[in-house]
Amino acid sequence: MTIYAVFLRGINVSGINIKMADLKSALKGYPFSDVKTLLASGNVVLKSDLSIKDVKAQFEKCLRESFGYDAWVVVLTSSRVAELVDACPYPADDKATHSYITLTSDKAMLDELFEAGEALGGVEQVRLGPEATAWLSPAGGTLDSPFSKLSAKPRYKASTTTRNLRTLIKVKDAAADL
Repeated sequence: MTIYAVFLRGINVSGINIKMADLKSALKGYPFSDVKTLLASGNVVLKSDLSIKDVKAQFEKCLRESFGYDAWVVVLTSSRVAELVDACPYPADDKATHSYITLTSDKAMLDELFEAGEALGGVEQVRLGPEATAWLSPAGGTLDSPFSKLSAKPRYKASTTTRNLRTLIKVKDAAADL
C-alpha cells in the first residue's frame, strides 16, 4: 500500500465550500484507507493500492459526485512530498518573504508557467522537479504578486495548485504518521 498526498485545487474559496469532515466521509466509498484531512485548504493524506493516476481519477470522481463541482487534484506519493520539501532552498518561516511550492499534474503546464514566471522578471523561483516549482513572495503581498496572478489564470486551474511551504511540511509530517 502506498501513502499519497492529495492537494485539492480551489476549495473553500470562490463559493466552493467543503468541510473536511464531509470530505473524509465522502471518501469512505472509495478505495482509500487511513484518510486524514489537514487544514481547510484541501490537503489529504491517505493510503491506497491504486496508482497515482487512478487515485487522482477516483478522488476527482468523489468530489464531483459528492459535492457537484468540477474538481481537480494533484496527487504525489508521500515520499515525493518529503523530497520536495527537503529540496526547497527557501525558508519555511521568514518575516520578509513567504515560500510557496506550485505543484502540478501536467508537467507541460508547469514548464509553461515556470517560463512565464522567468519572463516576468523579479520572481525568485527554482524548479524542484518535473512536478514542482518553489517561489518567493513578499510577506503580505502574495495575492498581489505577479507570479501569483499568473498562476491563478484559468489556463492553469485544472493542473496546478500552490501551497505554502509550511503547509507542505505539515502534509509531510502527517503522511509520516500513517
